[in-house]
Amino acid sequence: MKKIGIMTTGGDCSGLNTAIYGIVIGAAKRGWATYGILDGTDGLVGAEPNMIRITPDTLPPEQMPVAGSILRNGNVGVTNNFERAVQSGKLPQFTKQLKKNLAAAKLDALILIGGNGSISLAWNTRDIYSDLQLICIPKTIDMDIPLTDRTIGFDTAVSQLTGFCDDLMLTARSHHRWFVVQSMGRNSGALALTSGVACGATAILIPEIKFDIDKLVTHIKNAPTDYGIIMVSEGVRLRGHSGDAATMISRKLTAAGIANRTAFPEHIQRAGRTTPNDRILAISMANAALDAVENNETYVMTALQNGEITTVGLDTVVSSGHPERDPNITGLNISNAMVDDDNPLLIAADNMGIYIGETK
Repeated sequence: MKKIGIMTTGGDCSGLNTAIYGIVIGAAKRGWATYGILDGTDGLVGAEPNMIRITPDTLPPEQMPVAGSILRNGNVGVTNNFERAVQSGKLPQFTKQLKKNLAAAKLDALILIGGNGSISLAWNTRDIYSDLQLICIPKTIDMDIPLTDRTIGFDTAVSQLTGFCDDLMLTARSHHRWFVVQSMGRNSGALALTSGVACGATAILIPEIKFDIDKLVTHIKNAPTDYGIIMVSEGVRLRGHSGDAATMISRKLTAAGIANRTAFPEHIQRAGRTTPNDRILAISMANAALDAVENNETYVMTALQNGEITTVGLDTVVSSGHPERDPNITGLNISNAMVDDDNPLLIAADNMGIYIGETK
C-alpha cells in the first residue's frame, strides 16, 4: 500500500480543500493511505514530522468548497523557513532536517500544492525529495505559473474581486465618484485584467503595460459617465513615486479635479466559496497527480493545457515564462507567467474602450 503525503504551501486560496479532497478520495479508491503535513515546510523542521492521517471522513463533501486549507500553509512569522535559513547561513542544516523528517515519514510520494515560489523552490532544493516522488499542483490567485492555462484559486478570486467591484459601482454612481481598486496579483496583471473586464472597469492598469497618467486622466474626464472603476494591479509602479499604486494614482486624479476614493479588497480575493470551475480544476489536477504517482513520475507539475490535464517537468516550468531572482533567497530563480501582448482580453478591453495603457 502506497503512503501519500499532501502539503499546501505559500499564500492560501480557494480550492485547496477541494484538491485535498480529490487526492484523499482518489487515493482511498486505489487502496493508498494519505497523510497531511501541517503548516507546509514548517511541519518538517521540528523534532519529527507534524502529520495527520486523512481519510474520506476527514474532509466530507460539504467541506470541499471551503476556502483556505485544513492543513494550513505555514506561519509567515516563524523563524524556521527557507528565507531565514539563507539569511542565517544555515540552509544546509535546514534542508538536512527537512530531508530527515521526510525520510522518517516514510512517504512513497509527496503532492505539493503551491504557487510559483513554492514550486520553483521545490525544484531548486530537489535533493530534499530525492527518496520519494514529488508531484506539484499549481495554485495561486495570481495566475503567474508558466505552462498551465489555469491555476487553482484564480477563478474564485476573479469572482470575489468582480463582486466587490459590482457593489462599489452602485455607491460610485450615487456619489458621482470614481473608485481606484487595487487588486492582488504580485507582478502579474492577470487578476486585475480579468476582473476589470468582467466588472466593466473604465481603466485597467497592469505591470506588463506602461501607461501615461495624463492620458489616463483625459480618458476618465472623457468617459461617458462620471463614475466607475479604475482597476490597478498591485504590481503597478509610478516612476518617481513610492507607496501602493492605488494611492499614488488616486492622488493624481484628485489633483486633476476628479472625485475618487481608493478601495483595497485585500484578502477577500483569497477567500470565498470555491467556484465550480475551480472545484473541477482542483479535482482534475488531484486525479492527474495520483495518476503521476501511479506512473512513477517525479519532479513534475500538473497543468491545464488546451483543455486537457497533463504533467510537465519542474525543470521546464522553472525555466519557462519570465524567471526572476528571488529577492530573499540567494541563487533562487522564480518562474513567472505574465500577461502577453496578444492576450485576447487585452484586445477585448481595448475594443470596449477601456484604457489599458500605451499598447501601441
